[in-house]
Amino acid sequence: MIGLTLGVAVLITVLSVMNGFDRELKNRVLGMIPQATVSSTQILTNWPELAKQIEGHEHVQGVAPFTQLQGMLTAQGQVAGIMVSGIEPEYEKKVSIIQNHMVEGSIDSLKKGEFGIVLGKQMTDAMGVGLNDNITLVLPEATPSPAGVVPRFKRFKVVGIFSIGAEVDSMMGYIALNDASTLLRLPDGAQGVRMKLDDIFLAPQVSQEIVRDLPGNFYASDWTYTHGNLFSAIQMEKAMVSLLLFLIVLVAAFNIVSSLVMVVTDKKSDIAILRTLGASPATITKIFMVQGTVIGVIGTCAGAILGIIAATSISGFIGWLNNTLGLNMFDAYFINYLPSYLRWQDVLVIVGLSLALSFVATIYPALRAAKIQPAEALRYE
Repeated sequence: MIGLTLGVAVLITVLSVMNGFDRELKNRVLGMIPQATVSSTQILTNWPELAKQIEGHEHVQGVAPFTQLQGMLTAQGQVAGIMVSGIEPEYEKKVSIIQNHMVEGSIDSLKKGEFGIVLGKQMTDAMGVGLNDNITLVLPEATPSPAGVVPRFKRFKVVGIFSIGAEVDSMMGYIALNDASTLLRLPDGAQGVRMKLDDIFLAPQVSQEIVRDLPGNFYASDWTYTHGNLFSAIQMEKAMVSLLLFLIVLVAAFNIVSSLVMVVTDKKSDIAILRTLGASPATITKIFMVQGTVIGVIGTCAGAILGIIAATSISGFIGWLNNTLGLNMFDAYFINYLPSYLRWQDVLVIVGLSLALSFVATIYPALRAAKIQPAEALRYE
């Protein structure tokens, strides 16, 4: 029974953690990066008209312009690489969750010509800067000068800090769309538009449909190119871990078989006495099936309770452990904490399968007990 209890508890807990990773990837990471984009080989000076046209698609919930550039940030003697997106705050709120995760300042502070920048908390902590501090963005482009060829750089003011709790906190920054064009010495406009969809799994299909219907030279991209492998890996790990843990539950169910077989062997004389008193083979079968089922029900219910408690508290416990010991167990992952999302349908499936296995495990010992012959069993008593 202990094996069944632990098997069910661990299965519920691990599945909840895998569900948590799956949900956080969808909600946090895919809430920040573009779910789908439509870009052009030329700067889109008419992007508002393009955005209005794309918003007419049935699966598109929001559209926002963007211009992306890569560079390096320097401040307080620290240097870090960064991916910077030029955005229009009014439109960005329709496609991104950034506004909901601002801890200081606001993306509305990004205004044309003021050269403000919004950074993640991990980045500002690493660079030793805070709100209203200055930071320098260095672009990988050379500018001729009397002193020779020097990199292009621009000083920005930190006008906002966000914290998603994911890898984007240390690698992404936001500036005004027109400031991005100025840095790249391009006309005012956008490199492309990003979309928020009602179903992220339709991103490849929707983006291709939109490009096909647009006049001009456009090309599409979507989140499956950047984070598709990560999502597939999580799904595969979830399936494999579930299979392995289910095998643990299966082994625990077979332990019920061995336990009941030992009981049948030990109670042979008692079974024989019951038979001589008039108990039918069917009655003996029912007795042992009920006994085994009760063991399965108690073990499964205890495991379910333990699993639910563990699944709902493991995030807080691991967070406390990290803070107490000064560890960062999830530094190599796309989020910096352990998520857990308990799905009741998973609990019901696990409990149902465990009870079914427990019931099936009682059949062989019960039938074996029913076949005991009273005369044979009592011969040496």
